[in-house]
Amino acid sequence: MFARLLCSAAALATMAGAASADYTLTILHTNDFHSRFEPISKYDSGCSAEDNTEGKCFGGSARLVTAVEEAKARADNPVLFDGGDQFQGSLFYTYYKGKVAAEFMNKLGYDAMTVGNHEFDDGPEVLRGFMDSLDFPVLMSNADISAEPLLADVLRKSTVIERNGEKIGLIGLTPIDTDELASPGPNITFTEPAQAVQGEVDRLTAEGVNKIVVLSHSGYKVDLAVAEATTGVDVIVGGHSNTYLSNVSEKAKGPYPTMVGDTAIVQAYAYGKFLGELKVVFDDEGKIKEAVGEPLVMDASVAENADAVARIAELAGPLNEIREKVVAESAEAIVGDRDVCRVQECAMGNLVADAMLDRVKDQGVSIAIANSGGLRASIDAGEVTMGEVLTVLPFQNTLSTFEISGQVVIDALENGVSQVEEVKGRFPQVAGLKFTWDPSVAPNEGRIQEVMVMEGDAWAPIDPAKSYMAVSNNYVRGGGDGYKMFVDAANAYDFGPDLADVTAEYLAKEGPYKPYTDGRIATK
Repeated sequence: MFARLLCSAAALATMAGAASADYTLTILHTNDFHSRFEPISKYDSGCSAEDNTEGKCFGGSARLVTAVEEAKARADNPVLFDGGDQFQGSLFYTYYKGKVAAEFMNKLGYDAMTVGNHEFDDGPEVLRGFMDSLDFPVLMSNADISAEPLLADVLRKSTVIERNGEKIGLIGLTPIDTDELASPGPNITFTEPAQAVQGEVDRLTAEGVNKIVVLSHSGYKVDLAVAEATTGVDVIVGGHSNTYLSNVSEKAKGPYPTMVGDTAIVQAYAYGKFLGELKVVFDDEGKIKEAVGEPLVMDASVAENADAVARIAELAGPLNEIREKVVAESAEAIVGDRDVCRVQECAMGNLVADAMLDRVKDQGVSIAIANSGGLRASIDAGEVTMGEVLTVLPFQNTLSTFEISGQVVIDALENGVSQVEEVKGRFPQVAGLKFTWDPSVAPNEGRIQEVMVMEGDAWAPIDPAKSYMAVSNNYVRGGGDGYKMFVDAANAYDFGPDLADVTAEYLAKEGPYKPYTDGRIATK
């Protein structure tokens, strides 16, 4: 009897120890990869084989294969997530659509991803084909897809995976304005993020899941708000805003992770330049006891996986003739960084807007407006290849010309500066006009203070009642990035030449191109 009591006591002690055991989960993550299967330069554009050999390049899928393998080998209960926007950004997407992304995501062993807005660039059909090729789920909670037959049966709001006997709930989130940013079609309605997340958290919690991760392609600012407005979310793996979070770099926008209450928020910049690595320790009730980590830079110290290098070279074969063609020369680096172009005048914005206007000015067009979200990289000094131009302008947009009133121009600029605080892609780069705006005024309440247009050889105040011929790209003319005031424009023609071709030809016009800014966009 005494022996039996001793055994029972020992068993109870063992059970008590097990009940209070901590659980460690290592979250590896990427976001906003944008088809950068090959290494990139410090400007997030293409990087030559010579520069790669000299250790000047970053990222590329071959480095990610090595880094993920090594991180999984040293980690406790590793998982690999993606925060969306695998699509778009290089000729690999233009040529193969989602096929190469699916191949390498499967090779890397992702466990889940959320839908980014660019996953809708070619409509639900291409997204469905991509999803059918994946070995893991794609998630999106904040949308009603019931009327979209291509997605209704496969695109889930959330899912549950297991690691070492523990259940982890995963919830997807995509931008609420995806209908303005991409081409999801008329059958999908996007909804408010925090409410959608809370609904899935409540459902998962009721099923006994006490560790919940949101995969959010909604931007750092939205992630902070979602963490504040919800309960039960442990980790948010972010994307969309290309935010670099770090504890060691002065360039970071915040700490890694950023804690909001009990929620840890992470993001790892973009383009495969970093692999996020977050170690989370949970207590037995699923509460975070510790969340520590740092994005790992994918520089020359990370060896490239030989099989991946060979496969990417094979896939690149059909693309090389196009992108290796030298089309121009630049005297200096042309800055196209999103952190610059989405908040102020930038050299790349001037180049593209000038090129657009130059192409159609003989048609009576006097104003050009380009969305900064269409500018995806910088270009370094020296020879400029078509591949570099296509990395800057990957969307196959065409020139659109149309007739609008001066008031619509003002309204368009008002829209363009309405989300500067969120570093959104609607910020306008312009040619043929200049404007002054006041960031102290509330969005859409009169931030645009002055607009001048070139008439002859002199600047004149814009006339709200006068008609002007304008040029943009077909995405903006169709209402993208909030430019809905252009949708019903008169005399619209959306089928002009490809914007990348127009820009390449403009670059080549005269000697080495000299990038510049000239004060055409000013703040009060």
